Amino acid sequence: MNTNTFVRDLSSVSLTDVFNPYSDMCSVHDKHNAASVRRKNLRTYLDAALVQGIDTLWMGRDLGYRGGRRTGLALTDEYHLVDLEQVFPNTNYTRATVGEAVAERTAAEIWRVLRALPIQPLLWNVFPFHPHEPANPLSNRRFTRRELADVEELNAQLIRDFGVKRIVSIGQDAALYAKRFGVCVETVRHPSYGGVVDFRKGIALLYGLSASFVDHEYEQKSLFATN
Repeated sequence: MNTNTFVRDLSSVSLTDVFNPYSDMCSVHDKHNAASVRRKNLRTYLDAALVQGIDTLWMGRDLGYRGGRRTGLALTDEYHLVDLEQVFPNTNYTRATVGEAVAERTAAEIWRVLRALPIQPLLWNVFPFHPHEPANPLSNRRFTRRELADVEELNAQLIRDFGVKRIVSIGQDAALYAKRFGVCVETVRHPSYGGVVDFRKGIALLYGLSASFVDHEYEQKSLFATN
């Protein structure tokens, strides 16, 4: 995979009521060079994953306004950029926003689980951008079928170039989509809306983790007092 070309192609997609973190700028929260920072974050991440030969992909639905919209990285908020640096030594990921770092519940749970795994997966989304409600950029909505069509080939290229053999779908939306790629697809409950315990049980079953892993409380619970 030529990650420069892939990220360039990703950044060229422009859709109404969709924030493309690799080309769009938030007038409220972004630094002046935010899109460039997020492109670099993604290239760094993909290059590091290629070096490690990762062939399992965890697939979420889309970027959220508290997480990937700000970082440019699937299932990763600003609090967990440091975890990426630990997973991939000699890499550096930079915040693209001003003010205090923002935490996302889904990202916190995903990274709590990832820290327990011996081998990391590639993190990606069905829709690699942030779809939002009209006139409300800091909201979340489900992408449309037409919007998804504009990224189908990019998703297929990513899976093909990484030689993905297994997709762990986080939620049913991702599971239905992942089946089209002809690889092994396993599904776990999405951790949002009360799904944390079922999500942990699903991951524990797939990866042979202990029961104590399922019962452990959030380490970053205090971050979400106002979420």
